[in-house]
Amino acid sequence: MTPQRKRMAVAHTADLSAEIVRQRATQRVSPMLLVMSALGVGVASGSPSPPQSISRSDLCVTEGAIDEHPESHRFIVDSPKMRAYVNDKPVKSIEARFVYLGATSREVALGSGTMRRQFGFKLHAQDACNLIYAMWRIEPESKLVVSIKENLGQQLSTECGNHGYRNIKPQRSATIPTLRPGDSHTLRAEMTATMMSIYVDQMLAWQGPLSADVLKWDDRVGIRSDNVRMQFDLTAPIARENFGNQECGSEPYDTE
Repeated sequence: MTPQRKRMAVAHTADLSAEIVRQRATQRVSPMLLVMSALGVGVASGSPSPPQSISRSDLCVTEGAIDEHPESHRFIVDSPKMRAYVNDKPVKSIEARFVYLGATSREVALGSGTMRRQFGFKLHAQDACNLIYAMWRIEPESKLVVSIKENLGQQLSTECGNHGYRNIKPQRSATIPTLRPGDSHTLRAEMTATMMSIYVDQMLAWQGPLSADVLKWDDRVGIRSDNVRMQFDLTAPIARENFGNQECGSEPYDTE
């Protein structure tokens, strides 16, 4: 074989080897890409908006009061009962970075008569009678509780009162810190098609499934506190141009 033909044979063998490696790599990667596409991971189209800082004007307060610090612009709460929701299209997550300052100057019992100090989120909030709560209970017992309030055919607090509550049993859970005045923490809720996850200081603290009926509810999110004085910031992955596109409704407050 002439030198020229030897060089051509070597080049052809190298090209063939490179093609085999490329095909094998494609065979290994393609299934993963399919899985990622199905889960919406790394896919540009339809991806959620990045977290945006929520301002006071982005909230509809339905009970109590939320003030704003003049310098830091952090939210301030000192109402025995505070209820609010994010005035925007449904979102799948919300995060609060807060400083716990202790009890409010005046305390009020829940509708059941229980005296409790707590802060957390309203999730899948269809209305005042059908929604999910993820609450960091501070006193009398420190724990994270996710509960569903379900009252089929009822929408107003005057109809359902404090009925229809039941706690959701988690598949995974962890102990959360005991809060003391001056403590700073982060609380975040994330919802997927079938699962809800609650994080405390970026660590998974609660995870459990959602029923098919609940998944049909609105994805509106909100916040709630009872007898808690605190400062906090909120973020949620919502497109900024969509904010304020709905009027704040006179949503009935939650009895419980």
